[in-house]
Amino acid sequence: MGLISNGTTIFDNGSMASGFGGSLVFIKKLTASSSATLSFVDGSDGVVLDDTYKEYVFYFKNLHPANDGVDITFNLSTDSGSNYNVSKVTTYFTAYNLESGATQGLIYDSANGDMVGTGFANIHRDLGNGNDESLSGYFHLFNPSSSVFVKHFISSSNLIQLNDQCIVAYVAGYGNTTSAVNAIQFKASSGNIDAGDICLYGIA
Repeated sequence: MGLISNGTTIFDNGSMASGFGGSLVFIKKLTASSSATLSFVDGSDGVVLDDTYKEYVFYFKNLHPANDGVDITFNLSTDSGSNYNVSKVTTYFTAYNLESGATQGLIYDSANGDMVGTGFANIHRDLGNGNDESLSGYFHLFNPSSSVFVKHFISSSNLIQLNDQCIVAYVAGYGNTTSAVNAIQFKASSGNIDAGDICLYGIA
């Protein structure tokens, strides 16, 4: 059983024809262990973050903070991690549901997510540090090695907030630089990330 379009086989018994679409290529996994920061630097410890791929995706798996009510943040670097201070423009909204089911809503959260500046930007806010509380999601970075265009990114993640809410956050924006971005750092707004993984993939 296959799928044929205009005489060309696209799928054949579950296999995809070569050259059709992209595939995820695993590059690097960082595992937090009371980590102040988690940094991916091109050319360091097996990390690839250059023109090898036009798109990169970071997957967050159960990031668990030491402190209660912290934000998970990121910043970009154009000098191989010597400085994480790329100017960014971001926008941010959330959907939430209280664990009790009592309250739900959708918020455009300019106070906690929108920014213009060089500081660390929020991926998600107010993550709880209870034993069962963590954050999972992804961060998608487009064409970081371009010397022509700004560096677009999109992130979506879900967490259990400090007051027992399920909250999904959607963040998008761009690093406002035409210099190549060759490093990215993730960290909590205070304290360490006790546990969890961040996996980096390139899209071929």
